[in-house]
Amino acid sequence: MKTTKVGIREFRSGLTEFIASSTPVAVTRHGQTVGYFIPARGHNEAELAALRQASETLDALMAKHGVSEDEVVAEFKEERKKARAE
Repeated sequence: MKTTKVGIREFRSGLTEFIASSTPVAVTRHGQTVGYFIPARGHNEAELAALRQASETLDALMAKHGVSEDEVVAEFKEERKKARAE
């Protein structure tokens, strides 16, 4: 696997791009490697499938009980207010 070498300032300024990449980065300071950044993969296909299934289940339950998204959000906000007051 190819490793990209970048200076510490370049690494810091381009961190979002390095996180999105799948290429490891050797971080250097004054030409000397001071560390490596190895980006971790995001959600794998099994996690995404599980999230989709949970979303479909939630949609079905909400439809069954006649509850809208706005009602769920309103109830959530109300419960947060109660929890903060305690």
